[in-house]
Amino acid sequence: MEMKVRALRPPVGSYFLFGARGTGKSSFVRRQYPGALYIDLLDPAAQREYLTRPERLAELVRAQPPDRIVVVDEVQKVPELLAVVHALIEERRTRFVLTGSSARKLKRSGVDLLAGRAALRFLFPYLASELRDQFSLAGALRVGLIPLIVESADPDDALRAYVSLYVREEVFQEGLVRNMAGFSRFLEAVSFSHGQVLNLAHVAREAQVERKSVEGYVSILEDLLIGFRLSVFSRRSKRELVGHGKFYLFDPGVYRALRPRGPLDMPDTIESVAFEGLIGQQLRTWLHYRQGDTELFFWRTRGGAEVDFVLYGDLGLIAIEAKYSARVRSEDLRHLKAFKADYPQATCNLVYAGHERLLIDDVLCLPAEDFLQGLVVG
Repeated sequence: MEMKVRALRPPVGSYFLFGARGTGKSSFVRRQYPGALYIDLLDPAAQREYLTRPERLAELVRAQPPDRIVVVDEVQKVPELLAVVHALIEERRTRFVLTGSSARKLKRSGVDLLAGRAALRFLFPYLASELRDQFSLAGALRVGLIPLIVESADPDDALRAYVSLYVREEVFQEGLVRNMAGFSRFLEAVSFSHGQVLNLAHVAREAQVERKSVEGYVSILEDLLIGFRLSVFSRRSKRELVGHGKFYLFDPGVYRALRPRGPLDMPDTIESVAFEGLIGQQLRTWLHYRQGDTELFFWRTRGGAEVDFVLYGDLGLIAIEAKYSARVRSEDLRHLKAFKADYPQATCNLVYAGHERLLIDDVLCLPAEDFLQGLVVG
């Protein structure tokens, strides 16, 4: 499969581009800036050279035309370069594009992210609308949408290698965790929290590690952009709501690869959870790429009424329920109706695995593929 044109629209000035490994950052910048001065810090020789003499970057850049863009790939490998980048932006107004898999190592090194002189953008797994007719709901739920895996000759094998080599080993090699066995148990335990209100104490018990360690591990997943949390929507709430956020892994394929399965597991349950996660991940990606001020939440009352996703901002107030079902039943709409009763101005949608667009009790029910293909960045 050829590399698709991505929906991300880069800013005019210098910027950081963060994204999990395999999301296509290097391919994106090479395609976007074919004439750029390109510095690849994944090259061991280049990494050693710039670690020893960060000022070499200034010598290189000063020899370039003032309008030549400079790309530094995987900048977190040599955090000391940011001081040089900062000086060059001030001195020459050089435009830098700085990619990385996480800002965590930069922050741990005591380096600020250029004090606001560079914008912040993220690259995520594919949107369905980026793949267009090559998108498959079944394929997305099985192996996910990470470009490295989608474009592999053997996506299933590539997914296993990704989870083993990156999600586990590289986290350990980067010095982010010391207890590899505990972190591996945590990854399995937290996979059961995908799409759930995150209970750190419960995950700690399952993983046999301290609660404080679990807090740190969750933070690592968020910093590496392989996990995220949604806050509860509480504006002008008329009911008592839950206080903790929901947790999601960033890709349904990674969720399935981490989630232990056995004879007591119901396959439909795993598919349903992966389906909800896919809808959430696609919404989150789309909202970031469009660069509006709409935020993504969920809604859940103490009494058990829950709406999977709530969008609030310049798009208005939109409630979205995800149901992995080929048919819509009246009971599938009851939580959306409860939300609508509290927020009459809300638009309510149900996204399901069927094939017909339906309007039932003022709720628009949309086939998942239609809904996802509609998440287009203008």
